[in-house]
Amino acid sequence: MTLFRLDASIRTEGSASREIADIVEQEWLAAHPGDTIERRHIGVEVLPADAWGSAVTAGFTPEAERTPAQREAVALAATLVDELLAADAILFAVPLYNYGVSQHFKTYIDLVATDPRAFGQQFLAGKKAVLATVRGGAYGAGTPREGWDHSTPFLRRIIADSWGADLTIVEREFTLVGVNPALDDFKDMAAQLHEGALQSAREAGKALGAL
Repeated sequence: MTLFRLDASIRTEGSASREIADIVEQEWLAAHPGDTIERRHIGVEVLPADAWGSAVTAGFTPEAERTPAQREAVALAATLVDELLAADAILFAVPLYNYGVSQHFKTYIDLVATDPRAFGQQFLAGKKAVLATVRGGAYGAGTPREGWDHSTPFLRRIIADSWGADLTIVEREFTLVGVNPALDDFKDMAAQLHEGALQSAREAGKALGAL
């Protein structure tokens, strides 16, 4: 079986979203030793910012008249969709950046949507997916930043509702506690949230590995 893992963090070391995703991956491997993990790290190996525009305009251009940039963009979008379709399970690690979805993952979503197999289609219908997402502060009910997380609801809408995946979300908040001195009063709460996220990651990974 194949697990496809995509990371959108701009960090390779010390990334909170990678920590959660690593646990999910480990649980997958425990159930599927030796099986394949395909990877894409769009936070480091960034997708071209202009590829989406080229792919969109290619859709309205006869194939013989497409520019090299349009052909490359169409081929890239097809590769991204191929990776998702070929996987038996999917793992996304996407942090909250500046109250919204990572620009790298938004570019990814837009490119995927240009492929005819994905546009307007629940092309991942029923496929198991885990989203590992983290937030530097706290955004729950009653907090000063309640409603400021414009990433997680959007990602749920895309991955589950639009693409049709059977989605499990593992979340961690207060990742900036210990980094930002203004949040030092929340160390105990942050530690509890961290441990809870790690346990949720273990459970999500085991469920994914049970396929």
